[in-house]
Amino acid sequence: MSSGKLVRDRIPEIIRDQGGSPRTRRLDDTAYREALCSKLDEETREFLSERAPEELADILEVVYALAVDAGLTQDALEAIRLKKRAERGGFDRRLFLET
Repeated sequence: MSSGKLVRDRIPEIIRDQGGSPRTRRLDDTAYREALCSKLDEETREFLSERAPEELADILEVVYALAVDAGLTQDALEAIRLKKRAERGGFDRRLFLET
């Protein structure tokens, strides 16, 4: 397995602007899905470690990419979220089910 990782679209450009020579390749559908899932894990771990708002934004970026890969728009994903919230609630009351 490669030691590389999925990066945002402009990262190679930024690396070049800083004098680097990034090597990239375009992933096929299967590899892209796997890389997105790995990226979600990476970004979630970073958020849990740092608790920074930027890390939450990174998680959302990956979630939105996963939605597009699944054939959903951001609006469609939000509609699903709102439907589930209406049916099952959110986490506003901070309930923890012990049994």
